[in-house]
Amino acid sequence: MLELRIAGRDFGQPVLGEIVATVARGDRICLLGPSGIGKTTLLNAIAGLDKSLPDTAIIGRERVRIGYLFQEHRLLPWRSLHANLRLVGAGDQEAENLLGQVGLTGYGHYLPDQLSLGMARRAALARCLAVKPDLLLLDEPFASLDPVMVSGLKALIADILDANPGMAMICVTHDGADAEVLANRLWYLDGKPARLQWDDAIGEPGQLQERLGQLRTPELTA
Repeated sequence: MLELRIAGRDFGQPVLGEIVATVARGDRICLLGPSGIGKTTLLNAIAGLDKSLPDTAIIGRERVRIGYLFQEHRLLPWRSLHANLRLVGAGDQEAENLLGQVGLTGYGHYLPDQLSLGMARRAALARCLAVKPDLLLLDEPFASLDPVMVSGLKALIADILDANPGMAMICVTHDGADAEVLANRLWYLDGKPARLQWDDAIGEPGQLQERLGQLRTPELTA
């Protein structure tokens, strides 16, 4: 589906080094690494938001529909949830169905600022689904949510992926437990400049935590 051939990215100083990887249909990737290492930079590159990168950096993107759930919900605050979904092509009934899918039945007339953070993030997820994505990009979707909200949103995303087995996902997170629930593959980004130090299928839960402990040892020592 996608082939990453990123030669590097810097903002006055190196951020990303060489990144070579592929993303196939059905891949459910959790991207972990130290804070500030460049995980969002990599996600933005994949989404095509970094216009300084050449087209050859992400091969196949023009054939892939991408839904991007940002850390901020980025819903237009002066438009209702229904109106926000209509802006990305959803009809009235489809908008209502999508809101129902994320647990927001009956909230279509609400403005984003009338919702809690967790509800707004689910509404933004509904907007992502409205584009019928082949690839779902999630940038720390559980940040600043209480444990109950995290559990509910995590289960919701897992259910969406299970219902759409051909959909791929890349989720930036700091919590290995998220990978155990959501992912079948782990990316670990680290180094200066940052490179993928690990790219492999996720094994048993105990093996995942052991591997993360090994990968994080330099980070913890520092």
